[in-house]
Amino acid sequence: MDLRRRALVPRSSRARGRLLLAVPFVLITAVTVVDILSPPDVHLGPFLIAAPAVTASFAGPRMTAFVGAVAVLAQSLVSVVRTSITDLNHTYQIVALILISVIATFFAHLRERDEKRVIRLRSIAQAAQSVVLRPLPHRAGPLHIASVYLAAEEEAQMGGDLYAAARTASGTRLLIGDARGKGLDAISEASLVLGAFRVTAHREQELPELVGHLEEGVGTTEETEGPTAAGAGTDDTDEAFVTALVLDIPDHEPVVRLVNCGHPPPLLLRQGRVVPLDAADASPPLGLSDVLSPDVTVETFPFEVGDVLLLYTDGVVEARDRGRAFYPLAERLTTWAGAGPQTLVDHLRSDLQAYAGGHLGDDAALVAIERLSPDP
Repeated sequence: MDLRRRALVPRSSRARGRLLLAVPFVLITAVTVVDILSPPDVHLGPFLIAAPAVTASFAGPRMTAFVGAVAVLAQSLVSVVRTSITDLNHTYQIVALILISVIATFFAHLRERDEKRVIRLRSIAQAAQSVVLRPLPHRAGPLHIASVYLAAEEEAQMGGDLYAAARTASGTRLLIGDARGKGLDAISEASLVLGAFRVTAHREQELPELVGHLEEGVGTTEETEGPTAAGAGTDDTDEAFVTALVLDIPDHEPVVRLVNCGHPPPLLLRQGRVVPLDAADASPPLGLSDVLSPDVTVETFPFEVGDVLLLYTDGVVEARDRGRAFYPLAERLTTWAGAGPQTLVDHLRSDLQAYAGGHLGDDAALVAIERLSPDP
C-alpha cells in the first residue's frame, strides 16, 4: 500500500485489518490440531476452505494466496499424520482447497482493484471539494473567524451548504448559503454561487448589486444544457435556488449590514445574551427572482467589539434527536461559557452530533465571527 493510500485509510482501519489477519491463521491452526486428534472417521479438513475465503474479504490477493498455501500445507500435514497424502479422501480435499484458494485470490484481486479505483476517485473528490469550499481566514481585519462544515453524505466533505469571505478596502464581506436539494446538483449550485461571490465581492459596490451578481449565477448550468436536456429532465431544473446571507462588516464602524435571501437569521452573542438578527423585509432566495419580488433590502445591526456573530444553515436547527425534537440552537448558546469563535464552533459541532445521535439528516455549516479591537 503506497503512501497516498495509507493517508486516506484511517489508522483505526489499518489496526483492525492487522487484527483480522490473525483470524485465518488461528482458524488453520485450530482445524489442523483438532483434525489430527479426532477419530479416524471424523474429517475436519473441509473447514480449512474458510481461511482463504475469509481472507479475501479484507486482504489483498498476495495475502489470500499465502493463506491458501498455508491451508494446503496444513491439510497435507493432516494427511501424512492420519493416513497418507495419497489417500483418496485427503487428495480430494487438497485439490478442492487449492481450487477454492485460487478463486478466492482472484476475487481478492478484483476487490483490491476496485478499492484502488475508489481511493483515486476519493482523492480527486477531496481535492475538488477543497478548491470549491475553501477554508475561511482566521483573521480578516478586526474580525476573528472560525467555521465548521458537517456533510450529511458519508465520506463527503461538502454538500449543498456554502460559505466564503472576501476583503474589501473598507471591511469584510461574508456569504453563507444553502443550495436546494442534495448530492451533485446541490454542490453544482453551491459552486456557482461561490464563484460569483469570489469574483465580485471584493469590489466596492453596494450589497444589492452584489446580490444581483449572485442571483445571475444560480441555475446557469441548466440554461446551457440545451433544449434536449431541458425537455428530457424533470421539473427540478426550474426550481433551483439557494438561500443565502450576504454580510458587509466595516472595519471602523460597529455595525453589520446584511441581506437575507430566505436564510435563517444570524444570532448575535453579547454578554451572555442571544439576539436573533431578524430582517424586517427578507429578500427571496437566489434563483427565485422570476417568481417572487426581486427587491433587495439591506438591514443594519449593531456589531460592537467583543460581540460574536453566529451564521448557520438550516441543517443545524433542523437536526433532530431520538424524540424527533429540533435542535434548540439559541438555548444551547446560552449555556456556552467559552471564549473565542473557534471554541464556540467546536462546542456546537460536538453538541450537535451528540444531539442527533452522530448522524445529520442534512448538511450543516457554522461560521462564528468575533469583532476585536481595530488595529492602530
